[in-house]
Amino acid sequence: MSIRHAEEADLPGILAIYNDAVVNTTAIWNETESDLEGRRLWWRERTSRGFPVLVAVDEERIAGYATFGDFRPHEGYRFTVENSIYVRADLRGRGIAGLMMAPLIEAAETLGMHAMVAGIEAGNLASIRLHERFGFREVARMPEVGIKFGHWLDLVLMQKMLG
Repeated sequence: MSIRHAEEADLPGILAIYNDAVVNTTAIWNETESDLEGRRLWWRERTSRGFPVLVAVDEERIAGYATFGDFRPHEGYRFTVENSIYVRADLRGRGIAGLMMAPLIEAAETLGMHAMVAGIEAGNLASIRLHERFGFREVARMPEVGIKFGHWLDLVLMQKMLG
């Protein structure tokens, strides 16, 4: 398994992982799938700002992706980013997310970020444990702030101070 910066040719693999999470999980609270052009615009926006989009590659197939973006759009939050890490459904639970987390944190520190935040659905214990292993701590739990599949979802906010 290798971790590298995503290239435009990786976008179909990233799109497949994203759409699977939209359709089958509560990891992403969107209910509408994206298309290739949508992922291309997303990738260009992230990379044009110096934000990484990393991919885990297994035998030339995209096994997962990790990125971060603005935590909130206001200037006062400019040194805080929110991370996202997703792994292909057939490879979850094999440590791939952990392989991407360290370089993602390093990239944020290199950019001079002060804090990294993760917003995680409260039932996603694997993601909560992953973030804890990398020094994130729970700073808030917000009951029933989202809805998907006809169920109210609780949001756990986790934070890691960088630098």
